[in-house]
Amino acid sequence: MRRPTAGPAARLRATARRAVPVCCCAVLAVACGGSGGDGDDGRAPGAPTGVTAVAGSATSVHVMWNDVTAGTGTVYEVYRGATKVADVPGSEHMWDVTRLAPATRYVFSVRARDAAGRLGPPSRRVPATTPVAEAADTTPPTRPGDARGRTAGSRAVQLSWTASKDARGVASYDVYQGGSRIHSVGGAQTATVVTGLRPGTRYSFTVRARDAADNVSPASTAVRLTTAPGSDDGAATAPGGFRATTRLAKGAYYIDLDWVPPRVDGVVTEYQVRLDGRAATSLVFGANPPTGHASYSFYVGRTAGERHTVRIRAKLPDGTWGGLSASRTVRTGTPGQ
Repeated sequence: MRRPTAGPAARLRATARRAVPVCCCAVLAVACGGSGGDGDDGRAPGAPTGVTAVAGSATSVHVMWNDVTAGTGTVYEVYRGATKVADVPGSEHMWDVTRLAPATRYVFSVRARDAAGRLGPPSRRVPATTPVAEAADTTPPTRPGDARGRTAGSRAVQLSWTASKDARGVASYDVYQGGSRIHSVGGAQTATVVTGLRPGTRYSFTVRARDAADNVSPASTAVRLTTAPGSDDGAATAPGGFRATTRLAKGAYYIDLDWVPPRVDGVVTEYQVRLDGRAATSLVFGANPPTGHASYSFYVGRTAGERHTVRIRAKLPDGTWGGLSASRTVRTGTPGQ
């Protein structure tokens, strides 16, 4: 393994244990210079993050999770309680658990299994309750109206629609890309962000409403969008309002970060901090990641007058990295910076 240099990033890694978390559920994961890739480091994959479960009907629940970097051949095991209900290819991060009982509370979790058969730890357990069945209900919801969208750079689009009507209420909305269902959101939600798209590609999205009796509405009008060509800085998925300041505490200097999490569909649980152009640390939140506002503080040394540039980016629910925040430059020992 390459010996780290004595620069600020190396000092930050060497002193990671002295970082000051702002949430008792946050865990500092130190970047070691490798991306995991297809190599086998002899370790089992980590626990999937960002797991959500939404009832799709009286007999089904839609489970989603973030990608886990574990090389090729990864498989996700989906559990209902202690029972494994599906093996999902590593390229997919969602699954519909069907044949459930109406008006019943279930708990779901996900585990990653790598190509060598090593099984990682389970994700956090997330509950979902199926609605009451409407056996006599054969009328589907109305078509979602006013479907529209806009591109968010070369990798994402934002979609919205007006709510469908149903005699007994809409349980969920299914988002389709062409003829394939790619996502589901709860019946109270009328907007979503689709990420992980290809640059310079034309897409067609539609939305369908589903009620508790599993009746599905006609598709909305198609929203046709073309992502921007090439690669972009992912500004639409970058943390906003990013600020960085330094402070002195007990003879040591810290950088305090403050930001607004990006607006994406799903849960953002991980952020990467880049110090002086290099990946320094990954900040991983637990079961209750911040949504409206977030902050973090980390140690950078004891020398006054050092200049540092800091940026941050979020790991999106589909497992891809979002855009980098604005760059902020601070100098240790300088008031207001």
